[in-house]
Amino acid sequence: MSTISFRQAKKRVERARKSKAGAANAAKFGRTKADKDTERALKEKARAHLDQHKLDR
Repeated sequence: MSTISFRQAKKRVERARKSKAGAANAAKFGRTKADKDTERALKEKARAHLDQHKLDR
């Protein structure tokens, strides 16, 4: 029969729990670099479009 270090076992369980929660958050909130670049390009295009229609006073 082998001995179990409860301190190490608790840490292992806690790391597994945090890893699972992190993976869930990444799937829920994470975005790929392509998604970020696309959104950035759309925002820049919209800003440029609005700037073209500004009235100079």
